[in-house]
Amino acid sequence: MKINVIIIDKKGKDQLYAPLIEHYKKISKPFAKVEVIELFDKEIAKAQDLSPEVAQRSYSKVLEKYLGSGINIALDPASKEVDSFEFAKLLKDSVTINFYIGGAYGFERDFLSKCDNAVSFGKITLSHKLVKVVLMEQIFRGLSINHNHPYHK
Repeated sequence: MKINVIIIDKKGKDQLYAPLIEHYKKISKPFAKVEVIELFDKEIAKAQDLSPEVAQRSYSKVLEKYLGSGINIALDPASKEVDSFEFAKLLKDSVTINFYIGGAYGFERDFLSKCDNAVSFGKITLSHKLVKVVLMEQIFRGLSINHNHPYHK
């Protein structure tokens, strides 16, 4: 199984969260290969200064090339909230899963409609770096649930 976490975020040396990301990637290895793909360019930076709509279009433009393979799931605060067991079901019986974390202005409705599913971790606002850690933990928790590993208890 391959799981991609595709996020609109500046690449950087994050000394606080990077060790946690690596930890969850490592402990997930027996169940899945998890990769984090950070996307951010000059077009996105410029678009975010223009308007939320222009920013969302720039996110869609860089994210859409990943929609071609696997199951595509967007993290969207306006979508259905899921618990860890519902989240685990999203991971079941899939070869490739792509999770999308949008930019500061979220996703265009058109991009969300192209995804197979959209889920919410709640209505609170989290930084991109923190939501990435939360997603990584939930991926491992979901894999643990699906493989009867004791972590989820």
